Amino acid sequence: MAVYTRHLPQWKQDEVEEVKKNVQDYALIGIIDTFGIPATQFQQIRRNLKETTIIKVMRNTLIEHAFSDLGGVYEDLKEHITGHSALIFTNDNPFKLFKSLEKTKTKRAAKAGEIAPEDIVVQKGPTSFKPGPIVSELQQAGIPATIDGGKVKIRETKTVVKAGEAIDRKKAGVLSKLDIKPMDVGLSLHVALYQDQLYLPDVLGIDEAEYYNQLVLAVQQAFNLSVNAAYPTAFTMETILAKAFREARSLGIEAAIYEKDVIDGIIAKAYRQMNTIKVLVE
Repeated sequence: MAVYTRHLPQWKQDEVEEVKKNVQDYALIGIIDTFGIPATQFQQIRRNLKETTIIKVMRNTLIEHAFSDLGGVYEDLKEHITGHSALIFTNDNPFKLFKSLEKTKTKRAAKAGEIAPEDIVVQKGPTSFKPGPIVSELQQAGIPATIDGGKVKIRETKTVVKAGEAIDRKKAGVLSKLDIKPMDVGLSLHVALYQDQLYLPDVLGIDEAEYYNQLVLAVQQAFNLSVNAAYPTAFTMETILAKAFREARSLGIEAAIYEKDVIDGIIAKAYRQMNTIKVLVE
């Protein structure tokens, strides 16, 4: 038993030992955020992921004890522990895990004091509200509203809250009435440790379509560079030879070098020049 957990009650020692065992059994350990997830949704997420992952909910202090016992790079995980942390273990790579967790997320209305994850925009146009106090509520929340055809209408598209800003009580109430749900509900991956490397969400949250397009572009550019620089590879040799043949043939025709592979081109060039002169003198 490591010195960090020797003083703990037995049940806590067992919790820490379970974490250490899972670290040995699985290729990846991650810290996830469970804040705001209803119990029923959390249990459903667990069931959906149970084929490939284990989710371990335990006290943050015990997580810290386990990381201290493990030492090394596991110590670096401590700074990612938050108020509602849990551990996740899997043999998937971190990119696949991140994608799986993102699929668990649904949307909900914002509560006062929460931080906007992205710009919250209210689009202009008619609403389903009849004239009444809602007009004043919208205006107090910074949303220009008017009455049009017996319905409340938003006059212009408005960014109500910018990403990273707190949502105040008035704006939270209005957004709820407009059925705008900016908050994600689901498991969020704070960090993943895989093959002794730490992976954060800003690295894992890639646009797969854009990434694929960039790879295709990179291959095309590398291919063109190889051909234009006459740097032969197994993939470009045929194109390089074809390009060299075309350029040699063009040079032979322009220089009127009488070789069997270019004589037809020389004659065709001379014929075109003859016709051009003929048109000029007629």
